[in-house]
Amino acid sequence: MSNAFFEHPILNSPYAYPARHWEMDEQGQPTQRIVDRRRRAEFITPIPKPKKRKSAGLQASLIFDEGAGLSSEAQQYDHTATINAVRAEVDKWRALPEIQWRVTPETARLLRHWRQHEFAGIRPFFCQIEAVETAIWLTEVAPSAGKNGQRFIEHLANANAEANPELLRVALKLATGAGKTTVMAMLIAWQTINAVRYPNSKRFTRGFLIVAPGITIRDRLRVLLPNDPDSYYASRELIPADLLPELGRARIVITNYHAFKLRERMPLSKGGRLLLQGRDGAPLQTLETEGQMLQRVMPELMGMKNILAINDEAHHCYRQKPNALDDEDLKGDDRKEAEQNNEAARLWISGLEAVGRKLGLARVPC
Repeated sequence: MSNAFFEHPILNSPYAYPARHWEMDEQGQPTQRIVDRRRRAEFITPIPKPKKRKSAGLQASLIFDEGAGLSSEAQQYDHTATINAVRAEVDKWRALPEIQWRVTPETARLLRHWRQHEFAGIRPFFCQIEAVETAIWLTEVAPSAGKNGQRFIEHLANANAEANPELLRVALKLATGAGKTTVMAMLIAWQTINAVRYPNSKRFTRGFLIVAPGITIRDRLRVLLPNDPDSYYASRELIPADLLPELGRARIVITNYHAFKLRERMPLSKGGRLLLQGRDGAPLQTLETEGQMLQRVMPELMGMKNILAINDEAHHCYRQKPNALDDEDLKGDDRKEAEQNNEAARLWISGLEAVGRKLGLARVPC
């Protein structure tokens, strides 16, 4: 018996809007039926959820009605409803004639370039362009779109106030292999070129802090530096050639989150510390201050305001693990590993909060 789903799983070009998808049943199994529209964004849980759950937190104050009559509290906090509602707005905006885009001329030129340019080599995928389009829509279009745009801005503000009171985080989630580094380069190009042309605008910046989970990933991200020999901006034609000099005005720091750990300014043995401290003296303060740590990690950005921080592998960065209850039954090495991961996540987000307090963060795309 033939199985069309496995024989021909790919229905769409990676460079075009996904107009069809294979239908799945309630168990996530293919029905062998092709549906002539884009698949809705949905979360699939492959394993049963834990039975023991504490009471849910406060629900979001906004309801995103996608035409499905969303009104209950359970639906009101459904992340997929928000994602699909934003996607629908971006779809409608993308279909408008350029005169109605409500973006800067520089942004419009970049959009035309990404959508229409005849790339000699690697061409951006639709999902990469859509990710940047979404960031552009939220930044340049939604604020002037009346209630239809304001509801998303308020939702992001409310969600961040609960989870990250000191940061404004926006997540751009792409599948593995979709090319997140290219998306980062496109975001940097869009922000920098506009910041150079409109230096007084608070919507744009030319200062970027890129944070990675490790040294290997950090080194791979060097292609985001405009002066790097393998820079994506030139080698992948991500911006028109005449804009490359303006992109050179970007200040970009690439680091890994471990650099946020405060270091000892005066390494001392235990005995030496006690000797200097004296019998009744106060404990010696030999750790870096936040300001000294930032001077060490990102000297190129000191003195700048409105910095854009980009987290790579951002699911490793959180104040408190969202599913902390799942760790309650862990023991031995598993529990130790979970505690180490949570501590690393707190170090990462604490570093970003320090940047926000001392220099100012515009937002944190993840």
